[in-house]
Amino acid sequence: MLTSKQRAYLRGIANSIDTILMVGKGSITDQVVKQAEDALYAREIIKGKVLENCEINSRQVADILSEKLDCDVVQVIGSKFVLYKPNPDEPVIKLPRANK
Repeated sequence: MLTSKQRAYLRGIANSIDTILMVGKGSITDQVVKQAEDALYAREIIKGKVLENCEINSRQVADILSEKLDCDVVQVIGSKFVLYKPNPDEPVIKLPRANK
């Protein structure tokens, strides 16, 4: 679970990255899940877009992918969403510490 400070930090990173995951008419297929999983492992943070011909909205897509991939939804704005999952072997992104 991300804190609001960590989420804000990740949103800042997400501003400068390109959209690499497209979800369209076929909705969430095994191929989309595999592509997202591979991208999260390599990059830790990915930006996705839900095309107009998709049957479900971007919030639902982000929630389904986060459940299947055990990752965090950073943000959903319009048709775009951002997912984050730290690499267990070699973390690239260093999050601000959570205050307890």
